[in-house]
Amino acid sequence: MNRHLHIVCLDVPYPPDYGGVYDLFYKIKCLKEEGIFIHLHCFEYGRGEQTILNQYCESVHYYKRKKGIAAFSLELPYIVSSRNNKALKQNLEKDNYPVLLEGIHCTYLLYRNGLQNRKVILRAHNIEFEYYRQLAQRERSFFKQAYYVNETRLLREYEPKVAKKADLTLTVSANDAKIYKTLFGVTNAQYLPVFIPWNEVTAAAGTGAYCLYHGNLSVNENQAAALWLIEKIFSSLNIPLIIAGKNPSSQIISAAEKYDHITIIANPPASQMEELIKNAQANVLPSFSNTGIKLKLLHALFCGRYCIVNSMMVAGTGLENICLVAENENELIGNIKTFFTQPFTNEDISKRTYLLQQLYNNRQNVKHLMNMVNGRVQ
Repeated sequence: MNRHLHIVCLDVPYPPDYGGVYDLFYKIKCLKEEGIFIHLHCFEYGRGEQTILNQYCESVHYYKRKKGIAAFSLELPYIVSSRNNKALKQNLEKDNYPVLLEGIHCTYLLYRNGLQNRKVILRAHNIEFEYYRQLAQRERSFFKQAYYVNETRLLREYEPKVAKKADLTLTVSANDAKIYKTLFGVTNAQYLPVFIPWNEVTAAAGTGAYCLYHGNLSVNENQAAALWLIEKIFSSLNIPLIIAGKNPSSQIISAAEKYDHITIIANPPASQMEELIKNAQANVLPSFSNTGIKLKLLHALFCGRYCIVNSMMVAGTGLENICLVAENENELIGNIKTFFTQPFTNEDISKRTYLLQQLYNNRQNVKHLMNMVNGRVQ
């Protein structure tokens, strides 16, 4: 069994302080615990070098991501062309260990046939063209919208081409694996659950006094969800709602100020966010995207009481049976009214524990990953 592995990350995977980094960091941590020698390669563009990564990796290399016109390409998505780096190629060529590419973002060398005669596994974090298409639909800035539209066009052509060059494509949801197979024709796509920091369900039985929506509120998808909750859902309810997260926009703050029962908590520290999730009666988490997996949903399921979601949030996740799923605004409002006064029970906790331990078992999943790296699973 090969116990050495190159991992190329689209960003520096520490600290694990936003959803996209959770899978990166906790996968590295689990691989280290499994006795794997990790050779880590990170694109750095603001998070800085993190010495703690040396505890988990045999070697850590940092590469500056290109910016602006220097990274522009008529052929390639900007998220890919901005991560074209000669030093990365030179470092990977020093041996013949397998390579795990974390994100479509890191696939420039694979696309250019720069990883010949290597075992290459692509970890697809999302259906990127669809993600950018939905960003474009919600964007109000003309220039940002134009960028998203162009990325959508380029990614739609690029994603299937590069995935077919990998020996294996691992998706973060069963729904994404299905899309890779049916829409892209990528026959080697398989689902591997994300790696997470939560080892057990710590949700408390009983009742809370408010509903909670949390997320990075500077991301346009989360901004849209927060505004939708304020204007379409809680505007007609007399139930307290807290919206907590990073950098809420002035639009969110202004919308919430109209209602005495809606509170915005900007940039709460991790400890306060944990308490907010734990003590809420319901984490209300709509999504306007049905690709990928939302880490805030897993956070709420492991640590909070009821999770009230729309169908797009849980599409293809296997988590439908431990959430309260609504198809439209009226059903969502109905679920909030019904379950706001209904205690969360030990039976609810047991049901949730059983399913989550089946799907999100880090130790089990890291062994499955290494079996695939070493060609033991088809």
